[in-house]
Amino acid sequence: MDRQRIDKWLWHARVVRTRSAAAALVGGGMVRLNNERVEQPSRPVRPGDVVTIALDRSVRILKVTGYAERRGSADIARGLFEDLTPPPAPKPSAPPSGQRAEGSGRPTKRERRDTDRLRGRDGFDLE
Repeated sequence: MDRQRIDKWLWHARVVRTRSAAAALVGGGMVRLNNERVEQPSRPVRPGDVVTIALDRSVRILKVTGYAERRGSADIARGLFEDLTPPPAPKPSAPPSGQRAEGSGRPTKRERRDTDRLRGRDGFDLE
């Protein structure tokens, strides 16, 4: 076997749950094969092809490394492709606890407690 239908390969690689969902994804123009849009689920893929898939607000880039006769476990599915997707960009970190951005308004209860702990005023002083 030197090639396989792209909808079948997407299903075997566990990119989607059902083969009909794979066919709908391809038919909807959400799949590219070697930087060319795939419009028919019957398009063959071969080892070395790069498949780009737009899924749920993210893009996955997969390099085809093999095929499967039937859909197997997730471990077998991971052997069908090499993931070339770049890691996500790091999220901007929040300011350290106890520090507030200039002009951010009144502190919340949690921020006030954090500030009190920082200053060494944990409990209630009833003097």
